[in-house]
Formats: sequence, C-alpha cells, structure tokens
Amino acid sequence: MKNYTLRKGIFVPMLIIFTFVIIFGFINPSQFYQIEVAISNFGYDYFGWLYILITLSSIGVLAWVFFSKKGDIIMGGKDAKPFYDSYWKWFAVALISIIGTGMVIWGIAEPVTFFHDPVTGIGGFGGTLEPMSQGAAVYGLGTALLHWGIPSIALYTILTIGIGFACYNMKLPYRISSMMYVIFGKRVQGVLGTVIDVFCFFAIAVSVAAVLAVASTTIAAGISIFFGIETGAAARGIILLVILTTFIISSYTGLKKGIRFLSDLNAKIFVGLMIYVFIFGNPRFIMSLSTEAIGVTLDSFFTRMTYLGTVSGDKFPMWWTVIYWIWMIVYGPMMGLFLAKIAQGRTFRQVIGVTMLPAFFIMGWFLIFGSSAINMEMTRNAPIYTTMSERGLEAAVFAFFNQLPLGLILGIGFIFVLFLSVVTMCDSLATTCASLSVNSATGAIAEPPGYLKIFWSVVMASVAFLAVVANTVSADGIDMLHAAKMLPMTGALPMLLVYTFGIWAIVKMFRNTDKYDVANNPETAIVPQDVMVRQQEAPVKE
Repeated sequence: MKNYTLRKGIFVPMLIIFTFVIIFGFINPSQFYQIEVAISNFGYDYFGWLYILITLSSIGVLAWVFFSKKGDIIMGGKDAKPFYDSYWKWFAVALISIIGTGMVIWGIAEPVTFFHDPVTGIGGFGGTLEPMSQGAAVYGLGTALLHWGIPSIALYTILTIGIGFACYNMKLPYRISSMMYVIFGKRVQGVLGTVIDVFCFFAIAVSVAAVLAVASTTIAAGISIFFGIETGAAARGIILLVILTTFIISSYTGLKKGIRFLSDLNAKIFVGLMIYVFIFGNPRFIMSLSTEAIGVTLDSFFTRMTYLGTVSGDKFPMWWTVIYWIWMIVYGPMMGLFLAKIAQGRTFRQVIGVTMLPAFFIMGWFLIFGSSAINMEMTRNAPIYTTMSERGLEAAVFAFFNQLPLGLILGIGFIFVLFLSVVTMCDSLATTCASLSVNSATGAIAEPPGYLKIFWSVVMASVAFLAVVANTVSADGIDMLHAAKMLPMTGALPMLLVYTFGIWAIVKMFRNTDKYDVANNPETAIVPQDVMVRQQEAPVKE
C-alpha cells in the first residue's frame, strides 16, 4: 500500500537547480569554477573561525552525551529494534559510507605532499619546516591525522544523533529540518523547513556528483598506470556508467540487502590491505613514525585546530585545515541522515561509539599507508610525489602499490575496492535523497520508492558524467571536471547555518528529554500528535 506522497517543494526546486548547474557548468566551466572559488574564499575569510568553533563544539557535545547519563537513552525507545542485528554489520556499513573516496586517495597523497611541501604554522605562529626532513615527515603525518580523524567524523556524528533523536525519539518526519523543531516549533513543517531541506538536499546531491567524478578519474588513472592504456573522456564516461548501473541495482534491492553485502565485503578487503601494507611496508619504520605523529597530534591538537594565519597571511589553513571542516560540514547532512537511519534501537552512547570508530580506522590507514609511502620516498627514491605531480593526486596510490610485492595485483584489487566504496556510498545516498523527496507516513523507517532512487541516481550522475566527458575547456585551462570537484563548496555557507542552529537544537533536546523524548517519556513530552509520524519497527534479521 502506498504510504507516501511526492514532496514537490523539494523535488521541483532541486530539479530546476540541477538543470541550471548542468547547463551552466557545461557552457562556461571557467566562470562557474571562479564563482565556486569566490564562495569558498568568502566563507574562509569571514567565517573560518566559525567553522573551527563548530567543529570543536561538535566534539564537545558528543563527549558530553557519551560520558553522561544522556548516553543511556535508546534511539527510538526501549522497544525499538536495531536496524542491523550485529555490531559488525552496523560498523561496516557506517565505515564504508563514511570513507567514500577520501581515505583511499588522501591516505598516501596528503602525507607525501606534506613531506615534500611541509605544513606551516608550526607552534601556531607561522613556523616552517625543511622539505623531506624529520619534522616534515612527523608533522605532515600528524596533520593528516588531524584532518581525517576525530574532528571530521565528529561533524558527521553530531548530526547523526540530532537527526536520530528528532526522527526516532520525537517521531518527527525524516528530514534535517526536523532537528530544528525544538527551536522553531511548527514553522519547520512549513516554508522554513522546506528551505532548510532544499539547501541540505543540494549539499547532498552535489557532494555525490563530486565523489562520482573523482572516483571515475581515479579508477581511470589506475587502469592507465597498470595497463598502459590511455584513458580519456570516453573511458572515464564508461567507468562512471558502470558505477551508476551497479549502485542503482544495489539501491533498488533495498537498503539492507545491497549495502550490507557490499559494505561487509569492502570492509574486510580494507582490513586485508592494511595488514599487507604493514607487513611489506617496513613495520619498524611504520610503528616508529606513527608513534611520533600521534604524539605531535596530541601535543598540538588545539594549536593546529585553531590556527588561521591571521597576521602572517598564511594560506595553509585555508587550503588545508579549515577547508576540511568546510567539506565535512557540506557532507554532514547526507551522512547524518543515513547514519541515523541505520542506528535505530541503539543507545546514543553506542551510536556515538560506533559512528566515531571509523575515525580510528581511518587514522590507522593513514599511519600505515602514509608512513610506508614516506619511507619509500626516503629509501627507494620512489616516484610517488613525482607521479602525483605529473598525473594528478589520484595516481599517487597506484604509484605506491607499484613499490610493493605483487603491485599489479594490489593495484587491480584496489581499483575494485575503490569501485565498491563509491558504489556503497552512492547507494546509501541515493536512498537518502529519495527519502527526502517524499512525505512518508512511516517516517525514518520507510524504504523510499525505487523509481525515485533511480531518478536521483541518474540526475546526480549526470553532473559527474558531463564533468568527466565534456571537452569544454576555458582559456585559463579550467574544465568542467575542476568545476564539479569544487561544486560542494557552493553549499558551505547554508550548511554552516544548519550546523550552528543544529548544535543549539541538539543541546536543547538532550537537556530537556522529559519534554522532547516522546519514545521514552510519552507522559511528559510536549511534542503535539499532529506533527508526529507513525514509526514502523525495523526487522532484526533478514
């Protein structure tokens, strides 16, 4: 029986916006790119400090919920059943959804880049390091841990608990705007809520498009390096079509069946790769440099987090550290919606713990792969940095595998892993976009209609497809691929507002659980019946 209606206030504006993006980006990629850069620069220049404070606040609020009695609250109430019946399934899906393409590309590219082009702002006052020195290696790896570790994943986790509480405990519709009910009341179910959700939907959709564009170019780079095949626009387009077809099939089979299988397989392959690289990548050097990098990260955490180069004019925090918080904030709504959907039936302490675990997995990956890559550059004169400079950062990981035993097999396996990572991530997000496009009587539990999953998959992939196959290049060398990679930045400022009010809402809802937790305190809760949706129980086993 049909228990949903199309949410035209979301569907129509997003269709118009994406049509405009595709046409404008194709006709004039240079101007489009310059607009994106201008938006990014404006956000950093005027609100870089706020991005940092939001990131630190997210960590603080999560710590408060985790270590207090608030962590004992069950998402969905005491009778709610877990979406996944084991911690491993839950963790694997969360891990692969969070990883996307970031960890697998930057795990080598960033530490090696900082080894040759050292980080600045050492000591918080513009200190510099010599290239390829001890300090460059340690601070470079330590800074990469800061960028990809706890702060980044905290920005995903904070929205996870906020959306989870609003949708499962307050029984509000499955939308980002529902989180704001404790501040704005019923107004979030009108025009205000629609505006919030349109901005969030845009951030989700352009983020997926950017991921698809990067993934197809990375896989193409690997094929070119290992097989000597020139992979031009046509090859990248074919790769993207294969990715699109696979995640449409996976998404159409349902959230549990498709994503669980892919995530389980992919997570195990990632663990196997980490063990292999650790064994054959000089374990002694990896452990020694990792220990130093962890020490530097802990010692300079707040200094590095808050460094903006205000007086010196240093642009390092703009193009590295703060830009990461901006990226994660843009990606935050899509990750928060999805991770909340699979966390029902667990305590908020468990939700925070399992959702933050990928941060430690990612840091482990950076320590092993980054340390090994630096060692190869030092002892073997490995051309990792050279390859990355000449062929793009996507090629760094394949140049790295060429230095290991069975490099060809590893490279092919890595292409497969990257393919699965992107498919898994896009699978989950196609489901999220489809869910945001409907008004459902069953709230967050509802499996959205298959035709909407397919529709939004194709729309998001269309932007990426034009980016990787279009031959439109401006006089200054900017093509649509550059524009597509920067596209998520256009949604950064609205998402900053979402986070600012969102953290306020999260603190308010957890401080006043007697008023807002309908699932656990129905007698004292003040959420009116007419704003709530009916919740279905998720089956424990398939």
